[in-house]
Amino acid sequence: MRALSIAATGMSAQQTRVEVISNNLANMNTTAYNARRAEFADLHYQQVSRPGTISSTTGTQLPTGVQLGLGVRSSAVSMNVAQGALTETGGDLDVAIEGDGFLEVTLPSGDPAYTRDGALKRTADGLIVTSDGHPVAPDIAIPADAQSISINAEGEVYAYFRDQVQPQLLGQFSMATFTNVKGLEAIGSNLFTESAASGPALIGDPGTDGLGTFRQGYLENSSVDAVRQITQLIEAQRGYELNSKVITAADQMLGATTQIR
Repeated sequence: MRALSIAATGMSAQQTRVEVISNNLANMNTTAYNARRAEFADLHYQQVSRPGTISSTTGTQLPTGVQLGLGVRSSAVSMNVAQGALTETGGDLDVAIEGDGFLEVTLPSGDPAYTRDGALKRTADGLIVTSDGHPVAPDIAIPADAQSISINAEGEVYAYFRDQVQPQLLGQFSMATFTNVKGLEAIGSNLFTESAASGPALIGDPGTDGLGTFRQGYLENSSVDAVRQITQLIEAQRGYELNSKVITAADQMLGATTQIR
């Protein structure tokens, strides 16, 4: 009986959906986290009689035929690239990206990675890094005697010094974007790497070629809508229960068959 295996694929699909929702809810307070959504596709169909074939009994063309589906499968877990709300922090190294784009950072291996988490820090040498210590490209170091730091919308970093009226330009952050942002590979710690699906990084200055701008003293919240996630969780739970009832019904039908004498 195919109903058993079909219902099993349905339960597996709903379990995947619950896992995606649980990850979204776990990252409700993760800076610049983008909610994910599980997507599904139907499985192969068994063609008992194909549409358009000639019936052997009546000689007429079948308008629909008989096609029996074999269940469902997970086709993708896509990322919602909508921007989260901005929260004011007042930190001089907290920067939120308004619009499209990512900060480029350098991994310990020397490979580039990309993030929208603008909770930046400084090392003992004054180098601007992420919370995990990855340097932000291009490398910008803050002098030890700098009194304060200013980062404008174009990503230019200025340092103010004692007894100097005009600030000193230390450098400018670049910004990266991709042809297919959803094709980026998530590696954890709010970091992404490019893939064959995302295409190569397109590097430019903030505020140019469709890139976003910086806002100092703010951080981007996650784009997780808790109410929507809970609603989807209830739907997934009910879908799981319905598929389990199909298995129960199929088991009872098989039991009735074995009792026929």
